[in-house]
Amino acid sequence: MKIAILSTNKNLYSTKKLFEAAENRGHECLILDHRKCYVGIKQGQPSIHYNGQDVSDIDAIIPRIGASLTFYGSAIVRQFEVMGVISANPSQAITRSRDKLRCMQILSGAGIGLPVTGFARNTHDVDDLIKMVGGAPLVIKLLEGTQGIGVVLAETKKAASSVIEAFFGLGNNILIQEYIKEARGTDIRVFVVDGKVVGAMKRTAKEGEFRSNLHRGGTAELIKLTKAERETALKAAKELGLTVCGVDMLPSDRGPLVLEVNSSPGLEGIEKATNRDIAAKVIEFVEKQHALKLQSVKNVRKSSGRHKL
Repeated sequence: MKIAILSTNKNLYSTKKLFEAAENRGHECLILDHRKCYVGIKQGQPSIHYNGQDVSDIDAIIPRIGASLTFYGSAIVRQFEVMGVISANPSQAITRSRDKLRCMQILSGAGIGLPVTGFARNTHDVDDLIKMVGGAPLVIKLLEGTQGIGVVLAETKKAASSVIEAFFGLGNNILIQEYIKEARGTDIRVFVVDGKVVGAMKRTAKEGEFRSNLHRGGTAELIKLTKAERETALKAAKELGLTVCGVDMLPSDRGPLVLEVNSSPGLEGIEKATNRDIAAKVIEFVEKQHALKLQSVKNVRKSSGRHKL
């Protein structure tokens, strides 16, 4: 196969590991900066160009779309899909998961455990919003934040009101969530590929920090999932339509609570914590999808030949 990894940085651990895994399994692999891709829309002839060259002959793509590039990156993924190219994650699922509010609404409707969450746009609603999530302490999140950036723990109602009003005043969209104190600064990252758990780790925040993101100085270790944690992660991925993702959950007294479902989860932390080649699992999934596509085309041709007879 000819596989393209959509990534803005070829030196990132995840990008390099996926590239190596693809080449180790005998595939031709290239890295395309999706910011530099551009599309041609023509009746019956959709195309994608990169640095002046037509790259429409690609068999499969692995999107590594950053949050700030969701709109354009998803458009590029969608163009590849229109051309019949296999994608490790569907474009619609990427945009669905990236919208934190929409993601929460979908998971809530599916009966998946979540921290109690509030969303509003009017400063007059702040008191009731705080009450809705159980009062202080509470967590305030920017809808567009990633890697723990734009996440604030407000210890008191007064502090919460001040932060919320400040965010509103700057025109930011935010979520307000209950603080799960029994999690004690830990969360669980479950890596899901093709409806199966391929790795899981527990992340622990550094001293004095409540965010357990590895980018914020947190540490990671291998964890054995409970049945509830495994089922919750798989259901969350399925409901959002993601075939490759990282599901972040908090342990709580009422069971696992999903914080976020990441369509471009990093590989470094999970591979080092689990000592597993997660990148190879992603390539295996792409291979499987390619084989199914070839078989489908073969069946259609066979059927067409019988009709001619």
